Amino acid sequence: MNSSPPSRTVLSAIAWAAVLGGPAAAQTPPPSQQVVKPPIAQLWMDVATHSMPGMPALPTGAFGLGAAGGGNNAFGNTRGMMPGRYVDIALHTQRKPAGTEGAQVLPAAAGLPPGVPLLPPQREASRLGASAGDDPTQMEMPRGRVLLYWGCGEEVRPGQPRVVDFSRAKPEEWGQFMQGRAPRERGAVDRPGNALWPNERDRRNFAADASLVGEYVVTGDGVPAGLKFALGQAQDFMPALALAQSGSPADVVRLSWQPLANAQAYFINAMGGGETADGATEMVLWSSAEVPDPGMALIDYASPANVAQWLKERVLLAPTTSACAVPKGIFAKAQGTMLRMIAYGPELNLAHPPRPADVKIAWEPEWAVRVRTKSTAMAQLGAAPARGGARATAPAAPGGTPAGTTTAARPDCPPPSGSPSAAQAGAEVGGATVGGGFGRALGSAVGGLLGALGGKSEEKPPPECPR
Repeated sequence: MNSSPPSRTVLSAIAWAAVLGGPAAAQTPPPSQQVVKPPIAQLWMDVATHSMPGMPALPTGAFGLGAAGGGNNAFGNTRGMMPGRYVDIALHTQRKPAGTEGAQVLPAAAGLPPGVPLLPPQREASRLGASAGDDPTQMEMPRGRVLLYWGCGEEVRPGQPRVVDFSRAKPEEWGQFMQGRAPRERGAVDRPGNALWPNERDRRNFAADASLVGEYVVTGDGVPAGLKFALGQAQDFMPALALAQSGSPADVVRLSWQPLANAQAYFINAMGGGETADGATEMVLWSSAEVPDPGMALIDYASPANVAQWLKERVLLAPTTSACAVPKGIFAKAQGTMLRMIAYGPELNLAHPPRPADVKIAWEPEWAVRVRTKSTAMAQLGAAPARGGARATAPAAPGGTPAGTTTAARPDCPPPSGSPSAAQAGAEVGGATVGGGFGRALGSAVGGLLGALGGKSEEKPPPECPR
C-alpha cells in the first residue's frame, strides 16, 4: 500500500473543488455529521427603532412617520437613521427562485391591517449608490489627515491618536490604520429572488405605539403551507435610546442613557472634521471601543456570535453600561461632529420541522425565520436636549421563545452573498455626517476608502451551511 502523501496537484484540486462546490464538496458527510438541507422557504425580518435625541419632537406624519394609513416608507429604512419604527421583510422560496408574490399577516397591534404584500422589487436601470462622478476610488485625495481615538474616558489615553496622512498613505496603510470589524450580512436584503416589504404597493409606516407581538402567517406561490409563527416581547420594537449629553466638543462630552432591558451590548462612535489654519483637511474619528476600532460598520445588526466575541474583545460596551465620556478636546476644531449609537437587540431563529436529535436522520426544514432587532440613535455631539423632544418609552420586559412546534434554526448560517458594499456604506456615512466640515465629495471619498479598506469579514459559516 502506497503511504506517500498526496501531491500538491491533488491537494489543490480538492481545495478548489470544495470552494467551487464540485464533487469533493458534494460527498456524503461522515456518519457523525448530520445532513442538513436549506429550508424550502426563508423569511427574514429586520426590526429597528431609530431616534435623534436632542432634536425637537416630530409632528405626526412628518416624513411619512406615524401615519398607519399611508406614508413614504421604503425597504432599507432599518439601515438608515430616520427617526421612527421600521421593519424590513424579505422572503425567498426555492420553489420560485426568481421571486414570488406573497403576503404576511401581522398581529392587530402592528396597526397594518389586513397585512402586508411581499413583492419582488421593480428593477431600475440605475441602482442605488454613488454616481460615477462620486466614485471614491476615482477622486483625488485631499491634503490632510485622519486621527483615530478610542475608549471612554475624560482624558486622551497614551499612544493616541493614530494618524494617517491622506496624500502619503498607501492602501495597506489605510487597512492597518482602520482594522475595522464588520458583521457578515445575514438578514433582510434586496437581492434577486427575494420578495420584499415595504414595496411600491404598500409604503405604510408603523405608528409610535405599534407592537409586533403576536401571530404571523406567510403565504405565497411556492411557500410551504403552514408557515406560521409567533413573536414575543423580546422581538418587539426596542425602546428608543434616551441618550443624554453634557459638555461641549471643546471639552469633555459626557454621555449617559437608561440601559434597555433587551440590549445585548452597546457601541458608540463619532466623526467630525474641518480645515486647519493652513487649509489642510482634518478628520477625527472616535469610538467607545477599548481597542483601536473606529466601528464604521458596527452601527448595524450583528449576530449573537459576533456580539459575544466583540464583548470579549472589548469592542462593545456591556449591556449594563449606562455612561461613557468622549475625551477632552479631540473634536475642538471640528466644524461639525455627529454621534451614532446602537443597542444590539435579541435575535430569534425558528425552523420547522425541528432538527432531529439523531444525527443519522437528515434535517430538511420546510421553512425558517430569522428576526433581528436593534435600537439606534444619532445626534450632534454636545447637543443639549431640545424642549419637546421625543421621550423614550419604558423598556419592554424580556420575552421567551414562542411556543409551538418550532425549534432554533442555524443562527450561524448566513443567506447568500449580495449585501451592500462596505464602500457604499462608508461613503454614505462619510458624506452625510461630516458634510458640514468636508463637503459631500470629500466625505464620500474618505468614507468610501475607510469602508472599503477598513472592514473585514467576520463569522465564517460552518461547512454545512447552504451556499
